[in-house]
Amino acid sequence: MALDFEQIKAAAENYRADMVSFLRRMIAIPSESCEEKGVALCIKEEMEKLGFDKVEIDGLGNVIGWIGDGEKIMAIDSHIDTVGIGNIANWEHDPYEGYETDEIIYGRGGSDQEGGLASAVYGAKIMKDLGLIPKGYKIMIVGSVQEEDCDGMCWQYIYNRDKIVPEFVISTEPTDGGIYRGHRGRMEIRVDVRGVSCHGSAPERGDNAIYKMADIIANVRSLNENGCGEEDEIKGLVKMLDPAFNPEHYEDARFLGRGTCTVSQIFYTSPSRCAVADSCAISIDRRMTAGETWDSCLEEIRQLPACRKYGDDVKVSMYMYDRPSWTGEVYETECYFPTWINKENAAHVQALVDAHKALYGDKRMSSPSSADKRDRPLIDKWTFSTNGVAIQGRYGIPCVGFGPGAESQAHAPNEVTYKDDLVRCAAVYVAALNLYDPAKRTGDVTQFRAGSTDNDIK
Repeated sequence: MALDFEQIKAAAENYRADMVSFLRRMIAIPSESCEEKGVALCIKEEMEKLGFDKVEIDGLGNVIGWIGDGEKIMAIDSHIDTVGIGNIANWEHDPYEGYETDEIIYGRGGSDQEGGLASAVYGAKIMKDLGLIPKGYKIMIVGSVQEEDCDGMCWQYIYNRDKIVPEFVISTEPTDGGIYRGHRGRMEIRVDVRGVSCHGSAPERGDNAIYKMADIIANVRSLNENGCGEEDEIKGLVKMLDPAFNPEHYEDARFLGRGTCTVSQIFYTSPSRCAVADSCAISIDRRMTAGETWDSCLEEIRQLPACRKYGDDVKVSMYMYDRPSWTGEVYETECYFPTWINKENAAHVQALVDAHKALYGDKRMSSPSSADKRDRPLIDKWTFSTNGVAIQGRYGIPCVGFGPGAESQAHAPNEVTYKDDLVRCAAVYVAALNLYDPAKRTGDVTQFRAGSTDNDIK
């Protein structure tokens, strides 16, 4: 059956006001990681009102809505938690009350990324309205939890505990009008340094852990900022774009962008304000490009000159995550999030491309705040990380991104998203799921995927 693309566009446009209303109700409910109960119940109610065939909340608190009765699954994922609001003085209006104009919706979570959930839910509704559920499939709409805290952990739970394995997944994270086929990975690294306290009036009697850490911090900064020439004692992370340092994967690294590292937190212990600090620790946010592995990143920190200088007084490790979800469930996992890239010609990627071209042409239609992105290719990649780190990064389930809103709005004060994006995304989801051709699916659609660790995460 040939798709009537004008009918799909008209159906999405007819639901514009409903999507906006739904999104504003979600924004009005604070839903930071591990506190998503209110918004989860709001989403469940909306799915049930729209006639989903089944709506459930799993043990972790993910909201899952189903339409169709086929054996195979196509999934659309949106995380429903948000970051906090930060300094309220930086907001021009109440971040939860929000407001709307003819073009935008203002409030925390609009772009990142409850807007994606609104488009996905109404995309599924349109499929049911128009009888466009692909034969042999059921459609799974996921409102996933705790992504901001530990991206992908929600899908580890879905995969390992719920035993659900879709044929492919569309992520609705904001894509500035593009179709995104991958992104860098990341990991959270901790460095601990030991010292010996003494009275602050005679600091030479002790061993100041903060001073040691200051040397290490300077090295971490150099690792991020240095070049990779012969004159650089610490070769900067830009080296992975050079075939001399990354012969197998430098081209993929150039597509994704170089890795980065930054010190994100610092801690210390000291007997008092008049004493030498006897321990110091830092957290490092490490973004990983193609060719970098979890163990190579840890070893890179261990081999920094200052870490080697202080020897056994330095411990470099990877964080673990074990915060209880809003249901009280604990799913412990490591804070390692693998890099992944799809092949551009993969069947699920091309389904999105074909849908976009049929509905809106071959140029990306980015939001007004991202006008610079309009000249970028339609098929691109995220700068930040998504649940794709588990979906495709860990498990090799094909994943592709297309979502309303702009990356630049994520985690920023005065966050907005765009009404036109909600409509376009809903229409593209309907068309893409119907244009997907399983006969064109190959054995492995992955162009690059970072390896797993030695930990047995179940």
